[in-house]
Amino acid sequence: MIRKARHLGGAVSVLVAAGLLATACSSSGSGGTGNGSWVVGYSQSNNAEPYRAQLNIQLQYYMKQNKNLKLLPITDAHQDSATQVSQVQQFISKKVKTLIVSPNEPGPLTAPVEAACAAHIPVIVLDRTVNTNCYTTWIGGDNYQEGKLAGEYALKALPNGGNVVELRGIMSDEPQIQRDKGFRDAIKANPKIHIVADRDCKWLKQNAETVMQQWLQSYKKIDLVYAQNDPMALGAYLAAKGANRANQMKFIGGDGLATPDGGIRAVQLGELSISFIYPTCAKEAAEITEKLSKHEKVPHKWLLPITPVTPQNAAALYAQYNDKKFQT
Repeated sequence: MIRKARHLGGAVSVLVAAGLLATACSSSGSGGTGNGSWVVGYSQSNNAEPYRAQLNIQLQYYMKQNKNLKLLPITDAHQDSATQVSQVQQFISKKVKTLIVSPNEPGPLTAPVEAACAAHIPVIVLDRTVNTNCYTTWIGGDNYQEGKLAGEYALKALPNGGNVVELRGIMSDEPQIQRDKGFRDAIKANPKIHIVADRDCKWLKQNAETVMQQWLQSYKKIDLVYAQNDPMALGAYLAAKGANRANQMKFIGGDGLATPDGGIRAVQLGELSISFIYPTCAKEAAEITEKLSKHEKVPHKWLLPITPVTPQNAAALYAQYNDKKFQT
């Protein structure tokens, strides 16, 4: 489904642009419904990804802390860009007072974001990007730093070099691009480290497990797996464990969720060698929305730091971030 969206991304943008802009022109920007509440719409790219499911939970929690903010039901694009374009168009038609978007892909979501801007609807873009600066605030972690830190770990884990396989997210997504670039830039310091295979697994655990099973048959020696998020890393780990080869390699993940099946716990259990906490951005999105509701100035870009998760600090980080209030 996502492959189709990628090939048709330009066509989707062209076909919907006229309708979106027509909707924008008919929107006054006074915005929203709900007895004076500041109505917020959030378009999520794919609820099936654990990181995004946790983002949803946290955003709902933080929005409820301000009685003036009314978060509409979060829409799920199911990793399909055409679906997400339609969902964003519906939020514009409803004249929400703030639109939050986690784009599935940058290209197809550019026209809808520009349409929201034309309708004078503030737009918050979370963690991924669009091909326009016509948004109010972008919030996300430093993906290049995360990739670079992963590469620096690989240098320490493989001082004499070795074979690396890389499991990548959606190829057009900026987080994927930057994590890949950071990792490859870092491992250049040791020319004996070779990336022998890489594959787009669309951030999904089951895709990574299937790909890793294929690689285990093709490569007799794999020293390290770099997965751009924890679900893909754990999928690779399960495949290697099933082949009795998990103890032959290191596994690097990312996202670092403090959930029972998340990356922090996986590091504690020794399934992953290292992960990185990539902030959900939910608290920051709620803060920006509150400022917008008060007509206060907000930053155009809010870059958040990355925290490494190691066997030494995993227990403390799990205790710090495993907040029970999100589970009620």
